[in-house]
Amino acid sequence: MLKSDAFSYINLMDKALDASWLRETTISNNIANVDTPGYKRKDVKFQDILLDELDSTKYKDLDQAVKSLNYKDDSLDGQIYTDYPEFDYRLDTNNVDIDQESTEYAGEQLRYQAMSTSVSSAFARFNIVTKS
Repeated sequence: MLKSDAFSYINLMDKALDASWLRETTISNNIANVDTPGYKRKDVKFQDILLDELDSTKYKDLDQAVKSLNYKDDSLDGQIYTDYPEFDYRLDTNNVDIDQESTEYAGEQLRYQAMSTSVSSAFARFNIVTKS
């Protein structure tokens, strides 16, 4: 991870990309276990963690808050949790809905691609500025 004010948002996007990748992997695991008796759906929490971290900074300005997050490397990692552990979707106590998982997976792929494009664009702009 780069430690510079010029890369504050890129560093944040890097954490978001990591969380998105973890969520894609978790959803894939849910799909793979759709027929496993007793399996409970898992998901990844990142947006709530990010909002809590932003709210906990002493800064009211978003730029300053984001800059302060770059030095809390472990605090912005996505966390896997069991989604509705008491809910049973089927008689075998599995709570994975293949249609929902497929939709979530497609949405997460789009999110990852959009963030990846955004980071690439930021590096391209930075490259243009440093060459002039």
